[in-house]
Amino acid sequence: MRLALISDIHGNLVSLEAVLRVLDREELDGIVCLGDVAATGPQPRQVIELMKARRIPVVLGNADAWLINPNPSTEGEDENARKIVELDLWCRNQLAPNQLEYLSSLPATHEVSLGPGLKMLCCHGSPHSATDRLLATTEISDLQRMLSGVTAEVVACGHTHMQMLRRYMNQVILNPGSVGMPYDVIPGTPGVNPADARIRNPPWAEYAIIHSTNRVLSIDIRRTPVDCEAVIQAAFQSTMPDPDWWTRDWIIA
Repeated sequence: MRLALISDIHGNLVSLEAVLRVLDREELDGIVCLGDVAATGPQPRQVIELMKARRIPVVLGNADAWLINPNPSTEGEDENARKIVELDLWCRNQLAPNQLEYLSSLPATHEVSLGPGLKMLCCHGSPHSATDRLLATTEISDLQRMLSGVTAEVVACGHTHMQMLRRYMNQVILNPGSVGMPYDVIPGTPGVNPADARIRNPPWAEYAIIHSTNRVLSIDIRRTPVDCEAVIQAAFQSTMPDPDWWTRDWIIA
């Protein structure tokens, strides 16, 4: 079994197409998406239509769940949070009823057989919540809660926009990163609050390939170049609110 894992497309058709072009040259048994396909980007309906056309299994991410049942309150939020709400309301308004129905039909988890005696459970945040954050630094006590009752040998999750491969007990936790909005953390001034670090979007799209044969497991965490100028152009060609804000953190290669 040889599968590709993608996640967190966030309405970025340019980056999705870049990844699919690479994956189409691979000998794959399938592709699975770990959620957040349409929200917070300039091409939400186009991304949904491409995912539907390619018949790619998708689990429901927290941002797309928000599109189904919006909660537009921004009281007490900072400027970035308010702009995200404004953008996601715009994304919802771009979607036709059948596209919202598509999002509503997405499952919270998706189990895949990797061969005899080897299973992979696909989710967005964790198997129990789309908003959980499984990180390389997550405490063991939190892992125990997030993975309680999970028997799959591989747990594939997204949500954090950061690639990760981690072992926990007899399980492997895998995050393929983000297709449409990868994070590159630029540290702040030494000695200053780490929260002051800035997150920018590098000129690539992230994904993973998982291969198993005779219970031998191989996992490749990969990235492929993306034309950030094309991403920025797509934003300004859309009617999304404040494209200057959305594109300011994209790094031009």
